[in-house]
Amino acid sequence: MQALPDNLIDLVENRDREGVFNNRHHAGLVLARLMTGKIHPGSIILAIPAGGVPVACALADVLDLRVDVMVVSKITFPWNSEAGYGAVAQNGVMRLNERILKRVRVSDTDIQAGIAATTAKVNRRFQALNNKKTPVNLDERHVILVDDGLASGTTMSVAMEAVARWHVASMTLALPTAHRDSFHWIGDRADQIFCANVRSGPIFAVAAAYHHWSDVSEARMIVIMAKRRR
Repeated sequence: MQALPDNLIDLVENRDREGVFNNRHHAGLVLARLMTGKIHPGSIILAIPAGGVPVACALADVLDLRVDVMVVSKITFPWNSEAGYGAVAQNGVMRLNERILKRVRVSDTDIQAGIAATTAKVNRRFQALNNKKTPVNLDERHVILVDDGLASGTTMSVAMEAVARWHVASMTLALPTAHRDSFHWIGDRADQIFCANVRSGPIFAVAAAYHHWSDVSEARMIVIMAKRRR
């Protein structure tokens, strides 16, 4: 079992528990209580679409911070749209998870098709979410990356690499739930990590941390962010 990183702040009483959140909004409120007084007051929250958006908005309301998006999407298997083996970010960063690809056989043709489809999805979301708005400038900003959970760590790892292309002042991760082994792949690149529900074991599903779980549609995400910006 991987040791937990020194820069992690979690809720010990929630370790290895399932069903600790009612929904994503509740998860954001729990994270906010964990983070209050421990972050830079001028931080900007970046939600990873789509599931990270309602978590980030609840967090931003409590902490009184600006929220925007970092568009990143996982490259999924042709036979399973929930599982991924890589990710693409809005500024062109793309990485494949070689650990997963060594265990699961995917043809080069399928990989290239997956990269192309995911890149098109990221570009479409980026345009829809920004709607001619100038993308946020992250230079010298304290950034908090938010998602609804961390499984393999691939998507978050790519998001972190994308954010690092700016000269950010610091990078914090805020996660309702995560598999403890995933911190091994991302932990040393973050200044702080907040996670309300760390779990271990051979089987991990982000959804298991929530009583009420459903996909956040692209349309709903766009409406949520449009209201925030008004």
